[in-house]
Amino acid sequence: MSPLKVWTNRLRGLLLQWLLLLSLLSATGSFRSKIFTKHVLRSNLSTSFYVLDDTPGLDRVFDGIGGVSGGGATSRLLVNYPEPYRSEILDYLFKPNFGASLHILKVEIGGDGQTTDGTEPSHMHYKGDENYFRGYEWWLMKEAKKRNPNIKLIGLPWSFPGWLGSGRSDPYANMTMTALYVVSWILGAKKHHNLDIDYIGIWNEKEPYKTYIKILREKLNEKDLNGVKIIANDDHWDPISNYLGLDPRIQNAIDVIGVHYPGTHTLQDALKTNKAIWSTEDCSIFNHEDGGGFWARILNQNYVNGQMTSTIAWNLVSSYYPQLLFERDGLLTAKEPWSGHYAVEAPIWITAHTTQFAQPGWQYLKTVGHLFNGGSCVVLTDGLGNLTIIIETMTHQYSQCRKSRVPFFQVSEQTITFSLQGTFKELTMLQVWYSKLGKKPWNNAFQQLPPLTIIDGTVTLKLGVDELYTLTTITTGQKGSHPIPPESRPFPSNFEDNFNVGNSLFRASPHFADQTGVFEYFTNDQGTGDHTFTLRQMLNQRPITWAEDADQTISIIGDYNWRNLNISCDIYIEKPVTGGIFIAARVNKAGSSIRSAQGLFFWVFADGSYQVTNDLERKMVIRSGSSDTHWGSWYTLILNISNTQVYGLLTHWSGWKWRVGLDSVPPNGWVAIGTKNFEFGQFDNLRIQT
Repeated sequence: MSPLKVWTNRLRGLLLQWLLLLSLLSATGSFRSKIFTKHVLRSNLSTSFYVLDDTPGLDRVFDGIGGVSGGGATSRLLVNYPEPYRSEILDYLFKPNFGASLHILKVEIGGDGQTTDGTEPSHMHYKGDENYFRGYEWWLMKEAKKRNPNIKLIGLPWSFPGWLGSGRSDPYANMTMTALYVVSWILGAKKHHNLDIDYIGIWNEKEPYKTYIKILREKLNEKDLNGVKIIANDDHWDPISNYLGLDPRIQNAIDVIGVHYPGTHTLQDALKTNKAIWSTEDCSIFNHEDGGGFWARILNQNYVNGQMTSTIAWNLVSSYYPQLLFERDGLLTAKEPWSGHYAVEAPIWITAHTTQFAQPGWQYLKTVGHLFNGGSCVVLTDGLGNLTIIIETMTHQYSQCRKSRVPFFQVSEQTITFSLQGTFKELTMLQVWYSKLGKKPWNNAFQQLPPLTIIDGTVTLKLGVDELYTLTTITTGQKGSHPIPPESRPFPSNFEDNFNVGNSLFRASPHFADQTGVFEYFTNDQGTGDHTFTLRQMLNQRPITWAEDADQTISIIGDYNWRNLNISCDIYIEKPVTGGIFIAARVNKAGSSIRSAQGLFFWVFADGSYQVTNDLERKMVIRSGSSDTHWGSWYTLILNISNTQVYGLLTHWSGWKWRVGLDSVPPNGWVAIGTKNFEFGQFDNLRIQT
């Protein structure tokens, strides 16, 4: 089927049907999504008619489309990309009129805890500790602002550093202290990075506490942050919708009701609050044909069905190790900084159908809704005569979400005619952008077609299934492109890192992905010999967790498919008596499953002992004995795995080694380092050979 068929020859019979249609509409001509199809007449040519009119006034304000970096560590590998590839990826995400051209960037306020695919560091590991250069979210927000100064920034905590709990795993143990901690992050963003945070959340997908929300609003105002708006509660519609109706102070404190994965529908209690309603985490899809279709559908139907004026994708960019949870759930995939390879996927161009042709502050027309034979249409205007119409006909097959079941629905081919009324009656031409989903190649997505001439105030389209159209007066749309990135290749088979970088911009070593704990570059005092610059595990207290952090700290690196290899690493135990450190290979789990990780773990302890275990929890001990290791000294651990056996070697003034079989060891997995508990420990001169 041809992508676009413009029916320019108007039959007199069709004109008569238009007159009949208009007589059925109300005097104002407005109609809501639920009754959109009640005012559709089907002609003998199976054409459905829709009136687009701003005369009865406009509807809700459009707040924009965004992406989430975090929840967690989903952008971890992006910062490691060499130029120019890193800048190219950022262009596809944020540059106006180029790619996704996002209006909103939502980032995790790092809290030191595991939050799905890793941990993100807090700006305050301990009370009194402040460092506003840890992690990569500051850098990412600045890069987004560099490309689009108008982009809105949102911060949301997933986990919190342990000291806020006062001995409990509860950030609300001292609500004032937690509110001040969040406020300090906002102030630090401005002071150290010149970033203005526009919105702040409460605690991701956790029960909201009314008292805390009120205190947070008070502390924001006390610090002259009255313009920072509160989103609550990044979870379900209830109980926050009820709180707003019953408590005037909560009504005044909260600006946006934010929900996750709403299935395009809103509770009436939320609508009654007259607050902005957003889907603050949605999508969660593979960035392929199914996922692209789901994203196209909800970008329209979150408003058509639920009056949600913003939709934010989890996640922004799939930039974490393969085999971690929700691989390829980003708008774009960038998981190989060592090769420079990245993949611009369908969701980038699906997003562009909206973001390049409507900006925050535009308003929806009241005449939006479902199409007669399936699919939907939303219409926006800037109030100055510009018009953007977005039409989707996604089928159930290509509209699947990984986190929720999509009820069955039907869509079929159809012909539609729009009659432009009110301000739009004098328009003569619309630009046309088109995507066909459901099959590859993706270079067919977001095609610019010839402009559409409007005749007698009407335009007709013949729609197939799994199609997406944008008809618009905006002429600045562009399918941006960069040179083809390098070919994909595996993680290097020979890898070394001596951590001799001093004060790094990101504080974290390239390619390490922390799964419990936080590992940062560290500079020792004088007298440490060859170990002035090291990698150090920085947490000495369990964080207030969001996911299932392990009881040990661990950071992974490398290729999940690694089998036979040699690992060498210098280690330094800092905790007397009960401290310990490990190196590991063939680690088979990470992310929220890290507690149950298995592999081959080589431990040495401050009490002079060692263990070889099959698991991180040290429940499956293969071998143990005396090691003559102590805290406060440097040692070298060596782990060598072949097809049938493994041996370990500890070198210091008296070296020794052990040897075991591989019967119960996973066949492959990542390399890892870590500590026995939440304790300080240092690593240096890591070498991996496969």
